Parts: sequence; C-alpha cells; structure tokens
Amino acid sequence: MASRGVASYRTEVWSDWCPGCGDFGILAAMQKAFAELNLDPATTVVVSGIGCSSKTPHFLNVNGVHTLHGRGIAFATGIKLANPNLTVVINGGDGDLLGIGVAHFVALGRRNLDVTVIIHNNQVYGLTKGQASPTLRKGEQVKSLPVPNLQDAVNPIALAIASGYTFVARAYSLWVDHLKEILKAAISHKGSAVIDVLQPCITYNDIYTAEFYKDRLYKLEDDPEWDPVVRDPGEEEEKKATALKKAEEWGTRIPVGVFYVNPLKDTYEDRLAKRNPAYSRENPPAFQSIYSEGSSLVGPEEFRKLFDRFIVKVSRR
Repeated sequence: MASRGVASYRTEVWSDWCPGCGDFGILAAMQKAFAELNLDPATTVVVSGIGCSSKTPHFLNVNGVHTLHGRGIAFATGIKLANPNLTVVINGGDGDLLGIGVAHFVALGRRNLDVTVIIHNNQVYGLTKGQASPTLRKGEQVKSLPVPNLQDAVNPIALAIASGYTFVARAYSLWVDHLKEILKAAISHKGSAVIDVLQPCITYNDIYTAEFYKDRLYKLEDDPEWDPVVRDPGEEEEKKATALKKAEEWGTRIPVGVFYVNPLKDTYEDRLAKRNPAYSRENPPAFQSIYSEGSSLVGPEEFRKLFDRFIVKVSRR
C-alpha cells in the first residue's frame, strides 16, 4: 500500500470550533496517527454522536458517520460487527459518552469489541452553552453555571477499567505528538480501547484552562518503573488496582499516558466467530446477501442504492 501523507486525511470542510478549542489538537493528532499508521480511508470509519467533538468526521478524509446523541458507540458496534475488517474510531464528548451514552460505554468495555473511543473531555456541554457535564467535579462552578455543580463526577479512567476495556489511557489535546502516539497504540490494540483526552473549553470552562493543565500534567511513562501491560493472566488484578490508584490522582499533579493494557483477552468478534460458523472475517455480514427460500432479497449493491441519498460527499484537499 502506498504511503499517505497527513494532508491526504484532511478535507476542506470549514471548522466552526471556537479559536483555541482543544478539538483542533485532537483532530491534528488523529490526522497524524492515521498517516503514520497508513490507514486505508476506504476501510477506516470515524463515528460520532452529537456535540462540538462530534463534528470530527466531517474534517477527516475517511468514511464518517455522524449519528445521534449518546449513540455513537451503538452505531460503531453495528458497523464493526457487520465488517470486522474495518478500523473503527469513535469520537464523543464527556457529556455524549458518559452522560446519555454511558450505558453503551459500559457495554462496549464488557464486550471488548475491537474499536477505539476518544473522549473529548472538557467538563462542560460546550455545544449547549456550558452546562456541567458528568466529569465536572462537585462544588465547581464554571462561568456559565449560576450555582456550583451539585453532582459527583464520573472518573472516565476508573469507569473504563471497571467496565472491562483492555486499553485505557489519558492524554492532553495540546500535547499533539504525545496524543498521536497514544492514538496509534490504541488503534493497533486488539480490543476495546479508550482515551480520555483532557482539553480546554476556551469559551465556557474558566477552571480547567491551558494554564491549569500546564502546571499539573505529568507523563506516566517518564517513570522507568511504570508498566501498565498485563503479560500473564495472574497480573490482571494487580495491574488494574495500580491503574485505579493512579486514576484517582487529581490536584497538584495529574497523570497522562497509558494506564492499563491487557492484550490477552479475546475480542467480541473472535468469540462470535467461534460460536457462529457463518460469521467470519473472510465473509463478513456486510458482504452477505439476505436470502429467503433460496432467493436473494437484498445484497450489498441494493443496500448501497438504498442509502445513497444519506451519503454526504465533500471536497478533499
């Protein structure tokens, strides 16, 4: 396969994110990661829900599916199971994925489906004018709240580990190259991967600013003794416990990097193939026709014609 440059993954769709938004860093890291992995745009799918972050598929020259609020993971699950040969990456905000979509988030970890989830975590609902999201801590009051937040926060790292994700990491949107390397590792991992990406919301979050993170973030990998990888089944619980302890750090020091990796677990697709002989990577459901009494009712070409009116064609660089 011919090598592709970063520019080949860009579109000319204009971005209306606020100047200084962390989403620009996440998008740049994705484009770099896709280029360095040399992903085939024809077999790569970026799925999103609703929110500022969920506009991401419009800016990437791969297959994109912009879906419903909180349902990005559900759509991505169907896409991956229909064709397990696809590379599937899900983008969503902390409200989208950990609020209305949290049941799907937990279910994905339980299944260990081979997809990657990117949480754009800015602690607010940016698209709907800065309400507290599930990751804003109790007692904190960002500029758009009339009173401090009443609810305890969800810890994305702890929830992911408890749910069964086999690759769990945190990154920072303004450290683009560091995020890019974590993205490459997450996409290459076989199993459910999640990256909690901390990002400033320049418009509505006046607590978790670039200045706030600048003085507090540190990289886990800078510790030569840090090892998040499970290499033997007997290490699993110990590695999880260590990762959970690190996930609780928040204050004067906040860790970013890879918290937990377990490459020993089989994926949901592999388990499904063992149970159902008709399910295989060689002949996935997406390429199978539907038959009734020996006659084909609908196949891939008919599906393509049926959904052609929903496909948005954008100009490319």
